[in-house]
Amino acid sequence: MRQVYADNAATTAVSPSVLEAMLPYFSEYYGNPSSLHSYGQKTAAAMDEARATIAHCLGCRPGELYITSGGTEADNWAIASTARLSARKGKKHLITTKFEHHALLHTMEEMEKEGFTVTYLDVHEDGLIRLEELAEAIRPDTALVSIMYANNEIGTIQPIAEIGKLCREKEVYFHTDAVQAAGHLPINVEEQSIDMLSLSAHKFYGPKGVGVLYCRRTVPIYNLIYGGGQERGKRPGTENPAAIVGMAVALKEACEAMATDMPRVAALRDKLIAGLLAIPRSRLNGHPVKRLPGNANFAFEGIEGESLLLSLDLKGIAASSGSACTSGSLDPSHVLLAIGLTHEVAHGSLRLSLSHYNTEEDVDYILAETPAIVANLRSISPVWERLMNEKE
Repeated sequence: MRQVYADNAATTAVSPSVLEAMLPYFSEYYGNPSSLHSYGQKTAAAMDEARATIAHCLGCRPGELYITSGGTEADNWAIASTARLSARKGKKHLITTKFEHHALLHTMEEMEKEGFTVTYLDVHEDGLIRLEELAEAIRPDTALVSIMYANNEIGTIQPIAEIGKLCREKEVYFHTDAVQAAGHLPINVEEQSIDMLSLSAHKFYGPKGVGVLYCRRTVPIYNLIYGGGQERGKRPGTENPAAIVGMAVALKEACEAMATDMPRVAALRDKLIAGLLAIPRSRLNGHPVKRLPGNANFAFEGIEGESLLLSLDLKGIAASSGSACTSGSLDPSHVLLAIGLTHEVAHGSLRLSLSHYNTEEDVDYILAETPAIVANLRSISPVWERLMNEKE
C-alpha cells in the first residue's frame, strides 16, 4: 500500500541537510553559548551566524529577532507585550480577524479580560479581509492590528503589504502570524511595513520547538519570562544552538528554492483541487487563487471529517480536518464557520497540504482513493440520506 503524507501544514519532515547541520551541536559543539570559554563561544558564533541568515531571509536586522519556542509563544508575546505597553498611553483597542490561529485568538481573549476592546474583522466567503473594513475599524485608541499572513486551515493569503501600509499611515503597530507563510511565500518585513512577525521552524522542514519573533527596533517589547540575559535580556533561558542552527539552514534552503519549488507544488495542488471538485456536493474552501501553494481545503456534504480522516489513514494517506492544535475538539472549525459554512457542512472538512516531498504519483493516489471513501461514508450517513431526500 502506498504511503502519502499530505499534512504538511501540521508539520514537515526535517530535511536531511538540516539534520546534518544540527548534529554537531549535540556532541562536538555542546558548550553553553553564554560561557566565555571556547566551547561556549563556538556555539555562540554559530547562533550569531544563524540569526544573520534568518534576518537576511526576512529583510530585517539580526538584532530585531528574538528566538522563541515556536509560533504560539511568538504570537502570545507580540500581542500581550504591545497591548500592555500601549495601554500606558491610553491605547486599549486591538484589531484581528475571526479566523486567526487559537494562539492569537486566545491571547486576545485574555486581553479582553484585562479591559482591552477587540474588534474581530470578517473574512468573508473567500477568506479575505476587506481593506476598507480594516480602515473603518482603526480608532484613535487602536494599539495593534494582527492579521495572519496565510491561514493555517484554508490557506488564504492576505494582502499583507497593503495592510502594513495602512497601519503605517494610521500609526498603528502591525503584527502578522506568518507561521504558514515563512519558507513558502516571499517575505520582506521592510517592504511590507510589518512591525512584528511570528514564524515556526517545523513548518518549513526545520526542527520542532523553535521559532522567531521579529520585532522592529522601534517597537517596544517587554519580557514574558525572567531569569537571565539571553535574547538581549528579553527572553531568558539557555538557548538551543542545534535547533537555532537547524532553523536557519531550513529557512535559507526554503527561500532559495522557493522560485522553482513552489510553482511545482502549486501545480500539484491545482491538480488535486480539480480532481476533488469532481466529487458531487464538494466545495473548495478559501480563495481559489490567493492561497498557499500546497493547500487544498474541502468540505464534503453528508459525512463527518473524522471518519474521512480515519478512512484515508487506512489507505496510507495522512491528512487533517484543520489545525493540529485543535484536533481533540469535537466542534467544527472556527475558520470554516468564519467564512460562512454551516456547522453541518464544516464537520465534513478535509485539509490536504502538500510539500516539496510530494509527487504527482501521490496526488494521483489521493484522487484514486478519496471518491470511493466519500461515497462509502455517504452510503451509511443519515445526513446524506436526508440531503438526497430533500433534493428529490
